[in-house]
Amino acid sequence: MINPTLSRVTQRIIERSKQSRTAYLARIAAARSQTVHRSQLACGNLAHGFAACQPSDKAALKNMVHSDIAIITAYNDMLSAHQPYENYPQRLKQALHSVGAVGQVAGGVPAMCDGVTQGQDGMELSLMSRDVIAMSAAIGLAHNMFDGALFLGICDKIVPGLVMSALSFGHLPAVFVPAGPMSSGLPNKEKVRVRQLYAEGKADRHALLAAEAASYHGIGTCTFYGTANTNQMVLEVMGLHLPGASFIHPETPLRDALNDAAARQVTRLTETSGHYLPVGQLVDEKVVVNGIVALLATGGSTNLTMHMVAMARAAGIMINWDDFSELSDAVPLLCRIYPNGPADINQFQAAGGVQLVIHELLKNGLLHQDVHTVAGFGLERYTQEPWLDNGQLAWRDGARSSLDNNVIASIAAPFEHHGGTKVLTGNLGRAVMKTSAIPADNQIIEAPAIVFESQHDIVPAFEAGKLNQDCVVVVRFQGPQANGMPELHKLMPPLGVLMDRGFKVALVTDGRLSGASGKVPAAIHVTPEACAGGVLAKVQNGDVIRINNHTGELQLRVDTAELAQRAAYQPELNADHIGCGRELFSALRSQLSGAEQGACCIPF
Repeated sequence: MINPTLSRVTQRIIERSKQSRTAYLARIAAARSQTVHRSQLACGNLAHGFAACQPSDKAALKNMVHSDIAIITAYNDMLSAHQPYENYPQRLKQALHSVGAVGQVAGGVPAMCDGVTQGQDGMELSLMSRDVIAMSAAIGLAHNMFDGALFLGICDKIVPGLVMSALSFGHLPAVFVPAGPMSSGLPNKEKVRVRQLYAEGKADRHALLAAEAASYHGIGTCTFYGTANTNQMVLEVMGLHLPGASFIHPETPLRDALNDAAARQVTRLTETSGHYLPVGQLVDEKVVVNGIVALLATGGSTNLTMHMVAMARAAGIMINWDDFSELSDAVPLLCRIYPNGPADINQFQAAGGVQLVIHELLKNGLLHQDVHTVAGFGLERYTQEPWLDNGQLAWRDGARSSLDNNVIASIAAPFEHHGGTKVLTGNLGRAVMKTSAIPADNQIIEAPAIVFESQHDIVPAFEAGKLNQDCVVVVRFQGPQANGMPELHKLMPPLGVLMDRGFKVALVTDGRLSGASGKVPAAIHVTPEACAGGVLAKVQNGDVIRINNHTGELQLRVDTAELAQRAAYQPELNADHIGCGRELFSALRSQLSGAEQGACCIPF
């Protein structure tokens, strides 16, 4: 039986989305073709479309029977997670040939690494890159040559951008093709220890670099549970990957077999297959709710509280943070993956992985089973794991109980009885907090504010001893319209050191922290943001701020009358808009919506 909270929230989303979803479904129905899409092209258009193809592909594309599958790739060889994609297109084309289809690389999209850009000017382009990715993929698909699409992307903004573009072409079937995580390196606990030693001046840069290089050491996604791996978790539970595809290592026989199967599978969903399933029909309200549940049950990245809003809107489905909050009260935390615990994503996979999490949630009515997936109808299929049976891809039942109770818990004995994400509300606005890694004695904090307008000012203040007290560090003018909403990971080591020294410390910001906020209580994505009329712009040093994770309170303890009379501080932001290409994004930045609306410049 379905959980009543899950049912109630889903029905509320259906009612809220009725008009927009109906309009969306009508739009993708109008774009549907009863045959291959290239049949609508004039001869000159079609000749351009296959001019560079090999003779056998040209012959197939002249014949208006064979499917043409677009490959949208986020390959570059600077991102460890995306480097494996270098040779995917050729292999995917071979797999498509095996079932009588053609594959063409329709376009490449940018893919930046937040791990490289943290604390740098380029990070201010990161969130906006999601919408650029969606638009870039749309340009590739707009040629109207294609009957389905394979999307190659993993990391932070790339997957949400690709999902948004796929849903904009929702009349096409789509399968997402992951590449898997890197092998485990230096344990996360040791990496954090070295980072904090460096922040205290007790380790030099050589020691820090050695630790970081031992952590991020090869191809594949970073092994901590940040946005990249959360993307994979959520997409698999939404049925957009093949079952069990998310966390198989790159360049292994099983990975290759899954990739081949993904290429073959998308052809089975095309118009001419007789089993037409466009991605815009597959992703419905129940599928979106399943994705939110996956985020909450695993303590995933807070970035998804924005990305899922934008992704859902691309399908005409309207969700908000109240939906996350209500579901979080009903969905227990089942996973401890760093930064919520010491385990990495490989240990999660070994303990039972996505299949076990889905099994546990389905068994207790916390996921919708009656949904479409790229593997067929019904989410029960995703409790199976892939394996090679005499070299042939097959599926078998996955784990039915945890192989490591310190990594994956049961609903009968969860790590927490609520999800890993909390929505906070008060006179400072609304914010989200990743609560799954916060110690119990830091769930409630009331302390004076120390206010900053730049993340770069915090380390000098820390080194000068100005933060050696109970405090709520406020970092404002970091929202979407201010400077593109960069992630503020550089703040975590010094704030973590302050906590270790026994101080009560929290962070309040209209910026982002993604999946790596760790043990520091961090009220992030504060909306309205400071530069768009948010009360955050009125906070002064010494003002007391109260954060209560239990009640969801985010309160500035200043008299209402006094607060109304205060002038909002407005710094000069032009310096944050010039250099490192930031000037090219001024039009996008000015159009970005608030965090709860998806921080999106596309008017879905």
